[in-house]
Amino acid sequence: MEKVIYDEKNGLWYELQGDYYIPCLKLPEEEQQPIGVWGQRHLRHIKQNRKVLYFNLLTSGELNAHLAEIDRQAEDMFFRLVKQMAEREGVTEQLKAENQMEWVGKMNNVLNSALEVINAKLIYS
Repeated sequence: MEKVIYDEKNGLWYELQGDYYIPCLKLPEEEQQPIGVWGQRHLRHIKQNRKVLYFNLLTSGELNAHLAEIDRQAEDMFFRLVKQMAEREGVTEQLKAENQMEWVGKMNNVLNSALEVINAKLIYS
């Protein structure tokens, strides 16, 4: 028996595995984009909790683009939220010069609040 055959009816190649011919399927090529920490967190979440979405994105070749977009949105939202929350809480460079410990405490509060918002709205939704 031949190791590899081509079926003209459906246009697929088949490879002999033991006694059976198995289709030679490949995932579509997708453009590789760098994925940051936000995209990695979202990937871990959809792998564990939203398997259908994960496999649909994977098999359609859109997983990397989806993760890169989530990462970009989360990064933009994080910096925007931190700036807005810091202004609202009165975290300024003057406070940093006068009372560093208070500035650090307030800034940590702002960073943690922004992180919670992004996790709830983008990463784990």
